[in-house]
Amino acid sequence: MFERSYRKLVAWQEAHALCLWIYEITKRFPSEEIYSLTKQIRRSAYSVPTNIAEGNCRRSKKDKAHFFVIALSSLDELHYQCTLALDLHYITNEQFKEAEGQI
Repeated sequence: MFERSYRKLVAWQEAHALCLWIYEITKRFPSEEIYSLTKQIRRSAYSVPTNIAEGNCRRSKKDKAHFFVIALSSLDELHYQCTLALDLHYITNEQFKEAEGQI
C-alpha cells in the first residue's frame, strides 16, 4: 500500500495529534459558538497538518517554506484562540497548558 511521505514527518504527526485533540475539546464548547470560535479554532488546528502535508510535496525550497510558514502562522492563531477559550472558561487551565505544550 502506498504511504504518503508527509505521514513520516514528526511535525505532521504532532500537528495531526493536536488537531484531533482540539476537535475533542471543542465538542464541549457552548452551542452558540459552533459557527464562530469552535469553527475558527478547528480551522486553525487542521490548517497546521494540512499545510505541512502540502509543503512536503512541493519541489522548490521556496514553495516548501511558504506552506511551512502558513502552518506556523496557524499555530499562532491557534494559541490565541486557546487563550480566548481559556478566558471565556471554555477550557480549563490544564487543557490550556496541554495545548501550549503541543503548540
